Amino acid sequence: MKPALAEDLVLQTLRTASTLVRASRRVFRPHGLSEAQFNVLNILAAPARAAGVTQREISDILVVDRSNVTGLLDRMEAAGWVRREAVPEDRRAWRVRLTAPGRRLWEKCVPDYARAVQAVVAPLGAEKARAVRDLLAALECQAAAMAGGGDES
Repeated sequence: MKPALAEDLVLQTLRTASTLVRASRRVFRPHGLSEAQFNVLNILAAPARAAGVTQREISDILVVDRSNVTGLLDRMEAAGWVRREAVPEDRRAWRVRLTAPGRRLWEKCVPDYARAVQAVVAPLGAEKARAVRDLLAALECQAAAMAGGGDES
């Protein structure tokens, strides 16, 4: 592959990700949320995570530095959307759970988010959407291999 094509592919992927983040702000702003806060609510709202998730798991899922998650959770806890509980078997860890107000907020946001996602992806059709998803996953895998597995935090 020519270097210019590879560079164009990476640049277009980054542009697309940035544009999607900016568009998501318009969805979440009326609810008083940032995209990162919605992502945390979304993680915690999953039935499989009803018992809570550690801060490290949240940072791993969001692919962000743990120090960023601490400030994010501080603000969300102050708003009453999440609560942190000590993990008895690890004095340094905290388990994060969704509160009832946090769940209600998430439930209000999800329909708007689902409509926005459909509006962006539907024109591709199912076959192209699957192909793009799979290609992006392969690109992520290659980038992770190059980064040596990834955990820079």
